[in-house]
Amino acid sequence: MNNHQIAKSMLYRAEAILDEASYLYQKGHWNLVVRRCQESVELALKASLLWAGTEVPRIHDVGPILHREKNRFPDWFQAQIPRLTSISRKLRLEREVSFYGDEQSGIPAEELYNEMDARWALEETQWVLDACKRLLT
Repeated sequence: MNNHQIAKSMLYRAEAILDEASYLYQKGHWNLVVRRCQESVELALKASLLWAGTEVPRIHDVGPILHREKNRFPDWFQAQIPRLTSISRKLRLEREVSFYGDEQSGIPAEELYNEMDARWALEETQWVLDACKRLLT
């Protein structure tokens, strides 16, 4: 397999994860929607980096790498990088809390998120996937 095939496989998995997040939304599991959306965005952006011939780091927020390597991407994708990095950073900040809750205050994850949080995560993740899908096709 070459990098482009691996990147497409990663994007396919990112789409499957977003499908899982949509299912969790229907069930009202707001915190798990946020968590799965973070995972989907991470995978989609890593696929984009791989497509561009960049080494994919083993970190959860690849936004800074995407920004640093922006010249490897077409102009239309470069124009989207500020929003892509912002979404990645915001979801990364929620990664652990959306799964484990706030350990300092003892508040479980289920009590920290609401439908608006989940809807935002789904919409932004879909936008990221659409941009990455356009890049990889």
